[in-house]
Amino acid sequence: MSKELNMKVRPLDDRVVVEPLEAEEKTAGGILLPDTAKQKPQRGRVLAVGPGKLLDNGNRAALNVQKGDEVIYGRYAGNDITVERKEIKILRESDILAKVVK
Repeated sequence: MSKELNMKVRPLDDRVVVEPLEAEEKTAGGILLPDTAKQKPQRGRVLAVGPGKLLDNGNRAALNVQKGDEVIYGRYAGNDITVERKEIKILRESDILAKVVK
């Protein structure tokens, strides 16, 4: 599904398309959370990246993330959109706080 999604949405400049990962269903103590108590996810998988920000000298700055990376971003960062009934986020690379290293 994400392969089709990349054909329909191409990020520009330093923007990144991220598929949010599901929020935790349980607390650390094992308590199940109802849908209304879940927080917005802050982790996601990168589906597509733009070509990079255009610099004054005409070159493009390389992005630090690539397709397939798992990232952590700000809770209210980016814009939520729906493509083919799938929720995705489009955010700037600067909105990404960290890359998850496994």
